[in-house]
Amino acid sequence: MAHTPAARPRVLAAPDGTPFRDLNGNGVMEPYEDPRLPVAERVADLLARMTLEEKAGLLFHTMITINPDGSLVEPEPGAPDDDPMRASTSAMVTGKLMSHFNLFGAAAPRRMAEWNNRLQDLAATTRLGIPVTVSTDPRNGFVDNPAASVHTEGFSLWPEPPGLAAVDDEELVRSHADIVRQEYLAVGIRLALHPTADLATEPRWPRVLGTFGSDAEVAARLVAAYIRGLQGEVLGRDSVSAMTKHFPGAGPQLNGEDAHFPYGREQVYPGGNFDYHLIPFEAAFAAGTSQVMPYYAMPVGTPYDEVGFGFNKGVITGLLREKYGFDGIICTDWGLVTDTQIFGGPFPARAWGVEHLDRLSRVELVLDAGADQLGGEAAPDLIVELVRSGRVTAERIDSSVARLLREKFLLGLFDDPYVDPDGAARICGNPEFTAAGLAAQSRSITVLKDRAGDAAHPLLPLAPGIRIYTEGVDPAVAARYATVVETPQEADVAVLRIAAPYDKERTTGFESFFRAGRLDFTEDELRPVLEVASAVPAVVDIFLDRAAVIPEIAERAAALVADFGASDTALLDVLFGRVAAEGRLPFELPRSMESVVAGQEDVPNDSGDPLFPHGHGLRIG
Repeated sequence: MAHTPAARPRVLAAPDGTPFRDLNGNGVMEPYEDPRLPVAERVADLLARMTLEEKAGLLFHTMITINPDGSLVEPEPGAPDDDPMRASTSAMVTGKLMSHFNLFGAAAPRRMAEWNNRLQDLAATTRLGIPVTVSTDPRNGFVDNPAASVHTEGFSLWPEPPGLAAVDDEELVRSHADIVRQEYLAVGIRLALHPTADLATEPRWPRVLGTFGSDAEVAARLVAAYIRGLQGEVLGRDSVSAMTKHFPGAGPQLNGEDAHFPYGREQVYPGGNFDYHLIPFEAAFAAGTSQVMPYYAMPVGTPYDEVGFGFNKGVITGLLREKYGFDGIICTDWGLVTDTQIFGGPFPARAWGVEHLDRLSRVELVLDAGADQLGGEAAPDLIVELVRSGRVTAERIDSSVARLLREKFLLGLFDDPYVDPDGAARICGNPEFTAAGLAAQSRSITVLKDRAGDAAHPLLPLAPGIRIYTEGVDPAVAARYATVVETPQEADVAVLRIAAPYDKERTTGFESFFRAGRLDFTEDELRPVLEVASAVPAVVDIFLDRAAVIPEIAERAAALVADFGASDTALLDVLFGRVAAEGRLPFELPRSMESVVAGQEDVPNDSGDPLFPHGHGLRIG
């Protein structure tokens, strides 16, 4: 059901003619409404006016959904209230007084802009008119994963972060993030829940696709470039705030399991490499990241308490606040406190190491650790109860509220949170941005093998007009480059696009979105690829959302290439020599699963004798 909020606040003029938004509706320009005043004065004035309930609402940052037509989501009576995917927008904004939301799902850019304006109109009906900050996971990639990214039609399309690392061009990353910034601004998104500064040191970890690879120095340079592209040199009205994650580095998960789940709650450092994982975050701090997100996992075998990082005072206050002097916003990862109903089943809170605590005590511990905001939660009543019972001081709440208000003021949300739907339709995915994304996709293609490196008889580039058999390629796209045939026997060359293997036994509920476990193909999975490669010279392209163990394919394929998110056009442009591939592997490809199991989770590229080492990549043409 659509919700139509009241009209937006009047824009009035002060006695000297200065226009201002009359957010509290009293006809007077209060200090927090005065665009001429320093941000610190506006924050102090607004903070003094807020009730405990209004402050508590500010400390929660949860999911929100959008209707395809751009209207606000208002479920029918009786819809479950523990499913954040179906929660009432008005109940969260005007009831719980929340004003930070992670947009889940998508609509056409124009509709997203219209939705933002309706949401801001709704927020303006609250007593003080505090505007909403809309955040998002990455939207400009190929993968649609509710835990990590949202593929969005109408936005420019780019390789995933390992592909940017494969090119290793800081200016490309800064330019990419600047285009992301422009597209986000056009639809009203003001906070990016990225970049990911984690390192891909454990090849089985299912979130490798969000990283800039396994090398800390490469990741540090690219994380810094990404933040500068989003925020600029100083956070301001044309910025998108960056929430860098997942401090202090989420890559070294025990056996590569993910900390969303109880069996993946341990983060380990058998190689003593804790400090190595901090290097990209140090670059993020230097670049001015406005926000930081700690991960779910609990550190094992370190000087820190064995509790999840969101509850970990030694990590948040001792390391992040005190050692690094970070004074920006710290927001926990999603769902540390309450169990939820999500994706068709129960989803327990990720309170690793403190599972025995009740909800009030978990929130108290998060605040004592030093975090400002609870991600994926919508329970301001817990804050109110903690303060009124004397377990948490009002001063502690005020310190976090002040940080959160400061960012809203710096982003200009109090002065104008609205966007132009026509502009959104014009800016998002425009020809210039689309071409830049396509070029980056092709540049990131990584050629691993071309006729075993026989320079005298390479297969690539392919000759225009040859007969090709394809699998995993749109025949209509392939027909622009060659004559497409129905069988391998009719072809001069086969082009096969495949995905990296994973443990397909985890196919239920939320777990199905995490491609975890094994990195090698089963015999049944290998057979159709090897049969084609035996019938005709084959180019095999493998999508590496994480490393893969592929010695059989590497031996039988005439040419082997890797992509990290690339369209058929981007790939075929490279294979037919129209565009040069520049990619170098952002992490090694191990030779066997035995070498993966023997490796240390916190040490990069340590399989001993990789099939293809980190940095490998051939030039063709």
